[in-house]
Amino acid sequence: MSDALRELVALIELKRPDAVVTTKIAFGELTVVTTLTEMEALVEFLRDDPACRFSTLVDITAVDYPERPARFDMVWHFLSMYRNHRIRLKVAVREDELVPSIVALHPSANWFEREVFDMFGILFSNHPDLRRILTDYGFRGHPLRKDFPTTGYVEVRYDEVQKRVVYEPVKLVQEYRQFDFMSPWEGAEYILPGDQKAETK
Repeated sequence: MSDALRELVALIELKRPDAVVTTKIAFGELTVVTTLTEMEALVEFLRDDPACRFSTLVDITAVDYPERPARFDMVWHFLSMYRNHRIRLKVAVREDELVPSIVALHPSANWFEREVFDMFGILFSNHPDLRRILTDYGFRGHPLRKDFPTTGYVEVRYDEVQKRVVYEPVKLVQEYRQFDFMSPWEGAEYILPGDQKAETK
């Protein structure tokens, strides 16, 4: 497998030299770090070239590195069922940069890109319908950013008096934020069979 992936690296570097920043083969998969300007052309090449034929888009996601100037790593996973290869494309993206949509090349990218927008706040240019897909339309923030609070900003509940859904700021009593148990079972008022602590002599 590694020999075949090394041949694939050589092919990509030969035919798309401007698109390759770095390459790495690990766990039977190839990772290619590319640039934002060359990403779309590289995706098209990988799909159409007879030696590649990465026709299946498996996933699109991102990773947040808030301390970096290029805060996000955009990540695309592709599968070539014809060659039995997998490839991962990565691009470093600043918070204010637009990422080219690949919906025209892979229609299944539509919902993946919407999810990345919803969870990370990354914007895609030329996307046909870029709106939230997992959170509510009035949701504030992007939950997979590292600076997003684990409790969120608001809680949603149905108000029986007003007969509608209401949004309220999150209010947690401090005692619910302190977890000092050594295990999930410590502090429980019941003991399940097998959870007894070993007797010390």
